[in-house]
Amino acid sequence: MGRRGRSERVTLADVARLAGVSPTTASKVLNGRSDVGAKTRELVLGVMAEIGYKPTAVRHEQPRDNTLVTVLDIVESRYAGTVLQGILLAATTARAELLLRLPPDEPVSTSRTAARTWVEEQQASGVVGVIALAVAVPDPVLLAADDLGLPIVTIDPIDTTESRLVSIGSTNWAGGRSATEHVIKLGHRRIGWIGGPLGSAPSLERFHGYQAALDSAGITPDRALVRHEAFSVEAGRRHGRDLLALADRPTAIVAGNDEIAVGVLAAAGDLGVSVPGQLSVTGFDDTPQTQWTTPRLTSVRQPLEGMGRMAVETVLGMAEGVQPASRHLQLATSLSVRDSTGPAPA
Repeated sequence: MGRRGRSERVTLADVARLAGVSPTTASKVLNGRSDVGAKTRELVLGVMAEIGYKPTAVRHEQPRDNTLVTVLDIVESRYAGTVLQGILLAATTARAELLLRLPPDEPVSTSRTAARTWVEEQQASGVVGVIALAVAVPDPVLLAADDLGLPIVTIDPIDTTESRLVSIGSTNWAGGRSATEHVIKLGHRRIGWIGGPLGSAPSLERFHGYQAALDSAGITPDRALVRHEAFSVEAGRRHGRDLLALADRPTAIVAGNDEIAVGVLAAAGDLGVSVPGQLSVTGFDDTPQTQWTTPRLTSVRQPLEGMGRMAVETVLGMAEGVQPASRHLQLATSLSVRDSTGPAPA
């Protein structure tokens, strides 16, 4: 094996290929892990010395059994905090160290070379798996991860059509339908929808559940009552005010998440519309804030902590070569009925 020229950066993947081991095994040797055989360790260290490998990042602290990275860009939301709690609990149980990172920047998202370097850097720092929370995983990163053997699991991915992606979510369609059926059973017929971005697969699935409930009840959907924008309190408040200012305003609004629903409650307060006397409101996620609103919010419960725990279990299993039974795992939703919904006004 000849030493490379100084202009070529030797990677951990090169070490693994020349030693005939997986990138994960090479990473374990680099980080001094005890679960590598003596002969394998000697072989990998010999290759590193022979080709002049210099790691981009070396962990100096005593490593735990595994290291996981969670990539997310919505740290401030109650939804993200609850999912992260499940991830942290499961990682602690599995003796895995957890690192939080923002999504990779544009070069990594668009360039196969940059994406490969990013994946190699994760492995070189001891990472055995990545959990992506409600973000899009670009093709270059997926291709590099597949090539280098780094498992990636997504929770509530923006796009669920990518066949190579292992994803964990909830029964969004059924949840959207159950919330809408709930207010229909209370006698409501003018039912608005305020959801997240049109590009969000979970939001669209919930919206389609809303439409299905209306169709089953023989209610003709009214486009004037439908809004799509962002999963935020501000969007809920703005669109809530718009809907409640209509001459023939809705008597119920089904929101795509709890943040939007909180904004709708604020809009109702701004305009002096009583909830649930004049307006019923439902949310989605059933985050802790549903208990703090006035009135308390009826919401579709996602098992957010359970989704986080399942993501950790799945990605650690994949790191050991165990593939999940399905590439798209869904946990059941349920409706938590509280004080923000009531009979339609006469």
